Amino acid sequence: MLKRRDFLRATLVTAGALAVPACGGDPEIINPILDDRELTDGAEFFPQSIASGDPRPDSVVLWARVQDGEAEEADLDLEVEVALDAEFTQRVALDDGQATVKALARHDHCAKVKVRGLAAGTVYHYRFIYVKGDTRYVSRVGRTKTAPAPDADVNVRFAYVSCQDYIGRYYNTYLALVEEELDFFVHLGDYIYETTGDPGFQSTTGRGVTFTDEEGAIPLADGAFHAARSLGNYRELYRTYRSDANLQRVHERFPMIATWDDHEFSNDAHGATATYSDGRLDETDVDRRKAANQAWFEYQPVDYGADFEYDPDAEFPGDIRIYRDFVFGRHVHLVMTDLRSYRPDHLIPEGAFPGKVVLDQARLAEEFGDVPATAQPYVHIDTFGDGLYASALAGAAQAAGYDAAEVTGNISVAFINQVVAGVNEGLPEDMRIPLIGPEEQAFADRGIAYVDLGKMSPYSSIGSRYLAIKDTVDIYAAIRYKETNGASEDVMGAEQESWFLATMEGSKATWKVWGNEFCLLPLAIDLAPYSVPEAFKRRFYMNLDAWDGFRNKRNELLARLVDVGNVVAITGDIHAYYAGTAGLDADPEKKIVEFVGGAVSSGSFRELLTSQVAGDPVLSGVPGAGLLVAGIDSILTSTETKINPHLAHANSHANGYVVVEASGDAFLVDMRSIDPTDVKTDYTDRRGDLKVQSKRFRTLAGESDIYRDDGGTWKRWDASRQKWI
Repeated sequence: MLKRRDFLRATLVTAGALAVPACGGDPEIINPILDDRELTDGAEFFPQSIASGDPRPDSVVLWARVQDGEAEEADLDLEVEVALDAEFTQRVALDDGQATVKALARHDHCAKVKVRGLAAGTVYHYRFIYVKGDTRYVSRVGRTKTAPAPDADVNVRFAYVSCQDYIGRYYNTYLALVEEELDFFVHLGDYIYETTGDPGFQSTTGRGVTFTDEEGAIPLADGAFHAARSLGNYRELYRTYRSDANLQRVHERFPMIATWDDHEFSNDAHGATATYSDGRLDETDVDRRKAANQAWFEYQPVDYGADFEYDPDAEFPGDIRIYRDFVFGRHVHLVMTDLRSYRPDHLIPEGAFPGKVVLDQARLAEEFGDVPATAQPYVHIDTFGDGLYASALAGAAQAAGYDAAEVTGNISVAFINQVVAGVNEGLPEDMRIPLIGPEEQAFADRGIAYVDLGKMSPYSSIGSRYLAIKDTVDIYAAIRYKETNGASEDVMGAEQESWFLATMEGSKATWKVWGNEFCLLPLAIDLAPYSVPEAFKRRFYMNLDAWDGFRNKRNELLARLVDVGNVVAITGDIHAYYAGTAGLDADPEKKIVEFVGGAVSSGSFRELLTSQVAGDPVLSGVPGAGLLVAGIDSILTSTETKINPHLAHANSHANGYVVVEASGDAFLVDMRSIDPTDVKTDYTDRRGDLKVQSKRFRTLAGESDIYRDDGGTWKRWDASRQKWI
């Protein structure tokens, strides 16, 4: 039992309390509590513990969820207490007394309270109390901190994290993070994963999630695992993830500022559209998207402004707005974006017929005058060879996995020859169809087909979202951007983009910090020097689901941001640690700095590549592909190919978090990492055995260069020489 006998003698600091309407309605203000109370440990009634978030100089949002098996359908009252000390001897008066907030059944008994009128830059402690009969059940005590006043000349210290898969993995990263001295932490997305054991990237053993509402979920791989669809599914994911003791400890110690990425809804999603079938089905599901949004709204301690309650009947994407900004003294202005809700479909459709020509010779000549050297021969298949090749491709359609109806119009010669060669393998020599030879190709028109973009097979993410040929993608993307007046890459949506640029350009803080969900840095590989089949001796983009898939929009935004000065992007998503600069295509020296953090627990980028290669019928047959994946960092930073001179540091095989300390002079970054094998073992009871590595970088005010701490000496990255000097 905990007793509070000294309340009437405690020091009171006046504040105001406002319950967030969506999770509790207006607070009921009651008289000050008596000093003689007994508080009983209520952990069983607060299975997800408590959390705080969105700290501002005078306010913070407090969160709790109460669970009472004897009152599952009832709205429940929670008392909220705030103090300057963990023992609650210096209680903060909430309005005229103690606030009571409703934990509504319709919001899964989540409650959020925005406490206003607080002192800037101050540590507070808080707790929730659930009264059941004559017993007061108390939550654990949480610690939070308000932002410093806008004019405060103070250093700001925070961490950022992303990608915390729960399935078969453990949050050992948080064992280390909770020991840090921080003002707050930023979560850059993938707080949950919507699938219950996708073997493509998740563990199939160890701890897991099983949906109670399995009928409301999406069965995948013939029911081997499921993806969340119903509101109950998404809520169950949050309840399960938040049951982790190490995650709870972090929430109890630091306020969080969060955005979402894709897995809060669906892997590689755009808007309300999923990608599980790789184009075989129309996976747009607005109801599912809204269910995901509502669960995020209920479970995350986010400040949406006054009087906002989530309305599932509102039209998507206007049902919720999560982009927002925070000022921490004179030196940090944190700007959080939403890069999933408003974005268009991927540039190259997953279901695209590889042979289809998307830019013919006339269109290329119109755009460039001369046809680019990357253009390849094509023929009009309906008439070429008196229809012989059209018949061959139509006959092979079912076995090759494409629709025979696609075999019409301009088709890539390389694709035709590839299919014909396969057909010929099953024919007697005297019946084989001749390949289209060099002489015929020399007189053929030249263009760009999907196969020239890297699309090796239909209904695949390879050549669409991943591993697309850089030189032809750049051409195709530029023309599509022009033809659509930018709609093909409108990743933020017009309203958010206008807000983002106005916020950045209007900021008076030393550091304008962009909370950016996915990699801004160009990440390409050049396989020309390696022992791979000729078709792979190209330059490839690694991931068009990230900013490389929005190259022209990125260039537009960077043109504005480089003039702002002292812009730093902090990023997650890719499960790797990178440090580098994102510069203008025409002038890479005009640039901003980006620091990418590894995943909390999800498989490392190298592990994901290994799984991707093994699961793709084309890539798995490439000799030496596994060795290339193992050496991915060397390929990314190659001084021979010079494909990514802007990439100063790459570690694609580590988990962990990043700590930032920002001052008026420098933005200091400490990449704290653990070995990927350590996320598969629970270190909760043996913290001393968990080894944490550190790599320190910085950028200086007034510059856009990156420095590395080399044994106490700061060395600058020289992109022209790809060397620290």
